[in-house]
Amino acid sequence: MYAVIFRAEVGDQDQEYSDTAAKMRELAISQYGCLEFIAVTEGDQEIAISYWPDEASILAWKQDVQHRQAQQQGQARWYKSYQVQVVKVKREYSFPNAGACHA
Repeated sequence: MYAVIFRAEVGDQDQEYSDTAAKMRELAISQYGCLEFIAVTEGDQEIAISYWPDEASILAWKQDVQHRQAQQQGQARWYKSYQVQVVKVKREYSFPNAGACHA
């Protein structure tokens, strides 16, 4: 499993931003195999973490036309800066322990 970590300094986020973010989340899950997508904003900082089954799914999502248009809007209007990290999940723990620990 892989995770994409998106960290940003937010700019002006309006209703169009909210609508676009919801649409992109649904598209990633329904068409590109995204397993889970979580986003939180605090002050002017946003972090979004999405989980993916493999790197090929992430690369396909990155090339999606609608996603690329949303990225352009983000750069032009909604974000002051951002950073993206793609990481491989090596271990996973949970609480309460359901007897599942992945190594």
